[in-house]
Amino acid sequence: MSETGPDDVRRRISLRTARMEALSDGIFAIAATLLVLDLTVPAVTEDVGHQLAEQWPTYIAYLVSFATIGNAWLNHSVITQYLDRADAILLRLNLVLLFFVSVLPFPTHMLAEYRSNDGAERIAVTVYGLNLLAISAFIAIVWHYALRQRLVTKDNSEDDVRALTAKLNPSLVSYAIVIGLGLWQPKIAVILYLVIALFMIIPFRSILREARRRRRS
Repeated sequence: MSETGPDDVRRRISLRTARMEALSDGIFAIAATLLVLDLTVPAVTEDVGHQLAEQWPTYIAYLVSFATIGNAWLNHSVITQYLDRADAILLRLNLVLLFFVSVLPFPTHMLAEYRSNDGAERIAVTVYGLNLLAISAFIAIVWHYALRQRLVTKDNSEDDVRALTAKLNPSLVSYAIVIGLGLWQPKIAVILYLVIALFMIIPFRSILREARRRRRS
């Protein structure tokens, strides 16, 4: 009976993590690409500009969905960079995250179809918000589980770990508040989802840090 050496163990762990990252990148890319199918070209008339303007909720929903997927991918990429190894539960939590990412084009399409009916629009915005909340929640769950089970590399500084944790948690509260608002003001909720997405995806801290550095120099 042959013994498994340390090199074999490291290779197995590396393959498991690499396959998780490869599957995740593929689903993120496909989901982001499918979003563009909801951007319809209006019929050729004398009022094309007005027809395009009427589709503004669809454009905002596309921006929010794309920014949300982009931000989830960025956070997922950072998390996987911190990972030293994966276990069976982490892989399954990652699959749940990918499920919510892959289904995001569906509520985005609902927003495009139901924007002319107030009752249907409220339902669409609520489903949409719950999907965004689920993506944000499972990104945080994957990270916290990895920390709790000590699946991250030991050479990470505590400041970096705390910074990433602080970045992931606040979005959950923001989404929950806007979901409640969307029951009364669905269009305002969609705009606020865009604000949340832009706030999360734009590296304000890095920009401010670079601006301060240039002022000093």
